[in-house]
Amino acid sequence: MAKVLLVDDDTELTSLLTDILEMEGFEVIEANNGEDGLLKADSSVDIILLDVMMPKMNGTEMLRKLRGSFTTPVLMLTAKGEEIDRVIGLELGADDYLPKPFSDRELLARMRAILRRTQTTSNDTCSSAPACLIYQDIKIYPGRQEAFCRDRSIEMTGTELALLSYFIQHPGKIIAKTELSIEVLGKRLAQFDRALDMHVSNLRKKLPERADGKPRIKTLRGKGYLLVEEL
Repeated sequence: MAKVLLVDDDTELTSLLTDILEMEGFEVIEANNGEDGLLKADSSVDIILLDVMMPKMNGTEMLRKLRGSFTTPVLMLTAKGEEIDRVIGLELGADDYLPKPFSDRELLARMRAILRRTQTTSNDTCSSAPACLIYQDIKIYPGRQEAFCRDRSIEMTGTELALLSYFIQHPGKIIAKTELSIEVLGKRLAQFDRALDMHVSNLRKKLPERADGKPRIKTLRGKGYLLVEEL
């Protein structure tokens, strides 16, 4: 049973969402502002549903502080049309966003997609995932949700790790954005959806520069992305 931290100042909405989530088998903890949310965001939480506009501390500031200590996946709940909030949230390490108003079906689908790609497995031998992925100077341990480059640990969100793992399993191949969105983010690529681009951008920033100065991940306009093979 996954534990959800729901942070939103709309008490009527949180009450409704709590009922829906509990009926679906989730354990729910509620918080009505960012300060309270930070206090309740411990390592036992599997996913955080985080509203942007809140008193005392807004969702963006809470996410900024959260990412200093935790890689817990975050689904931002944003006002319709507030693209800047979504971009900032993704830059700070949110795994996805969902504009209000949304259906409970869409919310559950997004949550489950995030959990599938970010939850650690308790035993690698019971998982279909390999114990270790190695490519050039990068090592990924999917079961431990850890990544290393040149034997130095790289702090990544679960989504970034899943994205890098997919690139490593398809080196030298042009991967269309539509494929990445479905296979990694678990959703169809929608028009004007910036989530995938922001995750790739964040991943580029976190990976150390190659010894030859070439980019590790190339953007091919109109085609997609490519993990450079030569080192």
